[in-house]
Amino acid sequence: MIRHVTDRSDPALEDFRDIQDRDRSGPSGRPGVFIGEQTLVVEKMLTIDGLVRRVLVSSPRRAWLETVLERHACQNVECLVAPQDLLESVAGFPIHRGVVASGDRTVLDDRSLDDVLPEGPGLAATVLVCESIRNIDNIGMLFRIAAAFGVSAVLLSPDCHDPLYRKSIRVSIGHVLSIPFVRSSDWPTDLDMLKTRGFELVGASIRGNDEPNPANRDGRNRIALAVGSEFDGLDDETSAMCDRLVRIRMAEGVDSLNVGVAAAVLLDRMSTAFRV
Repeated sequence: MIRHVTDRSDPALEDFRDIQDRDRSGPSGRPGVFIGEQTLVVEKMLTIDGLVRRVLVSSPRRAWLETVLERHACQNVECLVAPQDLLESVAGFPIHRGVVASGDRTVLDDRSLDDVLPEGPGLAATVLVCESIRNIDNIGMLFRIAAAFGVSAVLLSPDCHDPLYRKSIRVSIGHVLSIPFVRSSDWPTDLDMLKTRGFELVGASIRGNDEPNPANRDGRNRIALAVGSEFDGLDDETSAMCDRLVRIRMAEGVDSLNVGVAAAVLLDRMSTAFRV
């Protein structure tokens, strides 16, 4: 399962060639493939059947790789070990931790909202709805926060940044891989679907009149929390579709928080994961 590589032109290295330059082109730079880096992320990738295409580690990381492969009984995963300088020469930038892996995007991308919503109109669930979040770090942090507060799924508007971008995965500490997500192709229709499936659509907005209350107040146990970018917030159409708008109480003169911080505050108060 593990092969030592010394030739920079080895075809098995193609997934990892010129990572930064290809990342700038988004998903089209490496069609169907995404890159994960660092030990926590790559180990999480290896726990998902059929996700990993190849693993590439520097020579000092071989022992770690052998341990992880044995721990998760991984089979049929092509694993490569290369000198650190060759690894960085292929990637095109310093990979100080010496661990990268390529994954098959279709395993995570090819899902519909139907696929990720928990079944049953009365089944407790929390969905995080992200509108126009274009910052790489914020996308990753929102997934990390979603994991912390037991979110069942994440719905992304069409213009959100790619959650499978290498840095987004790293910031999320790999939780992008474990929380089902869907990129909407028809935003109003998908928001309406949440409501028809029994979710109360709650928008975070400085125009909100309510403070967030526990999700299961009045028997409500299916919550879809919508958050927008820090400066623009939710657009008017999305706000109009919300069942209610909530605002976090803040000191005078402060009207907004980073979207990750705001989502954490709201999910701590509203997530159904710990209260039903």
